[in-house]
Amino acid sequence: MPTIRVEMFEGRTPEQKRALAQALTEATVRTLGGSPEAVDILFYDIARQDWATGGKLWSDPVPPPAG
Repeated sequence: MPTIRVEMFEGRTPEQKRALAQALTEATVRTLGGSPEAVDILFYDIARQDWATGGKLWSDPVPPPAG
């Protein structure tokens, strides 16, 4: 069965991760079949300074709107 890799900004609680793991496991079993014990989910907590989109770090301050 699959291994699902979840990359997200750090700061989620264990309870949030537990709920997401349960929801992803249920959806995977419902869609692909198999057993919940065969679904692996890996969480990667990424610091905002380690993630960039459009050439800008997520930790950079957002400039005020022009105008």
